[in-house]
Amino acid sequence: MRKLSPILLACLFLLPISLTLLPWQLQPLTAIPLPPSHTLTTAVPPLSQLQTHALTLYQPLQTIPWEGQFRSPKNLVYFAQAESLNLDSPPSVLESDLAAARSLQDTRKAAQLLLSLGLQSYLEKDWDTAIANYQQGLIAAKQIGDSELSGTLLGNLGLAYAQASLYTESIDALTDYWQFVRDYTSAKNPDRRNEEIALGNLGNAYYSAELYVKAIEFHQKRLALAKAGKNHSGEAKALGDLSLVYQALGEYEKAIALQQQQLTLTRQIKDLRGESLALANLGLTYHSLGDYTKAASNQQQRLTLARQIHDRKAEAEALVNLAGADYFLGNDDRAIDLYEQAWQIAWNFLQDADVLYGLRGNEGLVYFQTGDIAKALAAYQQAFTYASSRSNRRSEGVVKNNIAILHWLNGDLPATAKALRESIAAWESLRSRLGNRDGYKVSLFETQNAPYINLQRVLIAQQQPEAALEIAERGRARVFAELLTRRLTPDQIQQPHQAMAPVPPDLAQIRTIAQQHHATLITYSILSEQFKIQNRLQTQESTLLIWVIQPTGTITLRQVDLNPLWQQQKTTLADLVSSSRESIGVRGRGANPAAPIRAIDSQLLRQLHQLLIAPIADLLPQNPADPVIFIPQRSLFLVPFAALQDSQGRYLIEQHTLSIAPSIQVLDLTHQLRQKSGNSLQAKGTALVVGNPTMPKVVVEAGEPPEQLASLPGAEQEAVAIAQILKTQPLIEANATKVKVVQQMAQAKHVHLATHGLLDDFQGLGIPGAIALAPSGTDNGLLTAAEILNLQLAAELVVLSACDTGGGRITGDGVIGLSRSLISAGVPSVVVSLWAVPDAPTAALMIQFYQNLQKGLDKAHALRQAMLVTQSQYPDPKDWAAFTLIGETN
Repeated sequence: MRKLSPILLACLFLLPISLTLLPWQLQPLTAIPLPPSHTLTTAVPPLSQLQTHALTLYQPLQTIPWEGQFRSPKNLVYFAQAESLNLDSPPSVLESDLAAARSLQDTRKAAQLLLSLGLQSYLEKDWDTAIANYQQGLIAAKQIGDSELSGTLLGNLGLAYAQASLYTESIDALTDYWQFVRDYTSAKNPDRRNEEIALGNLGNAYYSAELYVKAIEFHQKRLALAKAGKNHSGEAKALGDLSLVYQALGEYEKAIALQQQQLTLTRQIKDLRGESLALANLGLTYHSLGDYTKAASNQQQRLTLARQIHDRKAEAEALVNLAGADYFLGNDDRAIDLYEQAWQIAWNFLQDADVLYGLRGNEGLVYFQTGDIAKALAAYQQAFTYASSRSNRRSEGVVKNNIAILHWLNGDLPATAKALRESIAAWESLRSRLGNRDGYKVSLFETQNAPYINLQRVLIAQQQPEAALEIAERGRARVFAELLTRRLTPDQIQQPHQAMAPVPPDLAQIRTIAQQHHATLITYSILSEQFKIQNRLQTQESTLLIWVIQPTGTITLRQVDLNPLWQQQKTTLADLVSSSRESIGVRGRGANPAAPIRAIDSQLLRQLHQLLIAPIADLLPQNPADPVIFIPQRSLFLVPFAALQDSQGRYLIEQHTLSIAPSIQVLDLTHQLRQKSGNSLQAKGTALVVGNPTMPKVVVEAGEPPEQLASLPGAEQEAVAIAQILKTQPLIEANATKVKVVQQMAQAKHVHLATHGLLDDFQGLGIPGAIALAPSGTDNGLLTAAEILNLQLAAELVVLSACDTGGGRITGDGVIGLSRSLISAGVPSVVVSLWAVPDAPTAALMIQFYQNLQKGLDKAHALRQAMLVTQSQYPDPKDWAAFTLIGETN
């Protein structure tokens, strides 16, 4: 599991666009009057003394490096057929010449003059006038069939649209420019560097429009073209541009790998400007990961280099981001001093709104920490005004969250809730632009959970616990819900960059779902807060919210204080879950029978029970047959709920019938899948049982040759016995090929796979997990979670009788792995294991489970009875508590 940074960050990149700067907006913060509607109390103590430790969001300063044939002294790039191009001529002279050319019907001359006039306006940052001139010039150039002049005008028009935040128009113009360069210039000149520039700018336009999938596509095209042409400078630029997209998506490991390549390459070719960009990117990625020492080191190197090459903008950006590192390290005075240095450079030398407004948003955080709320609000308002003028939804969401905290400190809870809802709405709009690229959506959500956490706390403070439940549900498994909605409504037409976003359930729907399942739903939500620990800002788990939704519709909230865990016991809830799992013996299927197996640490199971179950024990059903469905969050997905022990040593499975679901809405959607599979003509009532395939070879350690997985004779015996119960023939050994299994899965009603389960991400798609099957001549025998995701299954139940099949990548959207892929492929109910399972007790449990199903028990009751019977033979929970039912219980 990827660790969260010490503070929840939104690593957002301010785009390189400047606006006309209004005089009042550029006054010192002390001189800016606060609007009456936002007047706040200013006598507020430092955050370390406040009771409210809400999560604020920091956004680093980073600009997009656009490309052109030429660069102006103000660092603006452009295209031209000649560098001078009458740019030194007064505009009045050019306009007079234009009028004369038009009167003489000299269309070519008019087009050239319009290009010059457009460039003059562009270099003065008068985007609207530049766009108007480029548009007129393009019409004239097309009239005379001057393709080269048309292409030059298109390239400049695309850059001007981007600077004006008209990203849709920018994409259209830059697409036309790329096609011109590809079809016209490359036919005359084998040097394809202009095409590289076109691809890079188009990728950056998609990135600016927050259409990240298309941005990656075009940056990868540019990277391949640069490598093919051995253009090392273009290759480095493509690596850096691509890394920006992965940064925005929260894919930090990928971003760092690309940035390290960029830095190495720029140093090899002595590209100082490129090296500066690489250092900036690396510093910000390390900052996002909470490694402020490395972040500051990279930014300091960039600052030194910027001063060496007299790059004022890079100098200002480095100062701003160095200040950000000091902010998190608790050096508030130094941070403010660095921000003011950056302000002076940006104002006196650049007149660059990106830097001026970007640093204001960050400076507001420092003033917030020092208790100067008036200055903090003024800074936030400037940043928000600028972000809104450019339709930058990411930045709007960040600033709205931070403004909300100021309202909270002032005691205005309705205004706080309103601002947080606006923050959430702004960020949710970004996910809809990612189409069906679910992996990117999950990564993006990892940077967006702070306003959901803050809003839950505010609503509870307003005595609205049920409304807080709605927000908790809205902030989990959203991508999973979209996957299932697409599965249930495959014929619905979607826009290219939009995806179906199911509406989160309201309270009435939540109650209905509990009633339909005749179940008690238990929803967990882990809240974090921001603290100063040894003068450094850190985020710690502070409160566990537990909602109990009973079949009657009654909703009750209980709260658990998690602060003693990290303050006194030096641990966390996630660490407790991990320790309880580590206490379980490591022996799995096929292990040496003589190898020692440790017993589960009952003390850990009791502590987890005390935290997760005891606070709500009085609300749970008295009848053990009444189902209880847990809706965990993050590390709680790995809790062996069945094995949790109360103070009297009783296991939870002895008292209740248990299952889990990623969210309440996903539970409802799996119920709809069950109804659909019951009416499906695809499933023919057959069963597919697989046991002990001829094992494939996998790489156990990087750099080592692949090794064949161990044979599982116990799994083969299990499969034979279960096949008899289900009246089918099992696929075993060499007969259990990947090809054959996939073919039969598509038509099976029940699927049982007794083999090795693997947790690796074999395809590098962010979807870990694979099932080991027999290889054939066309495959390696590994059926990956990514491949399962694309299958069309109609089975009512899939059982993964293998090791760790319930694991995967823990995210805010649930566990990304085998179980999620199977449910997304159309399976409403999946049984998986939480740890490596021993052979004999697993076979006994599974045989009992299927016998219970044959008797007419539903899946949840069949699994509970099987656990209880197995427990009587194998008392240690490691032998019977590993399996859990996910999804539909009937």
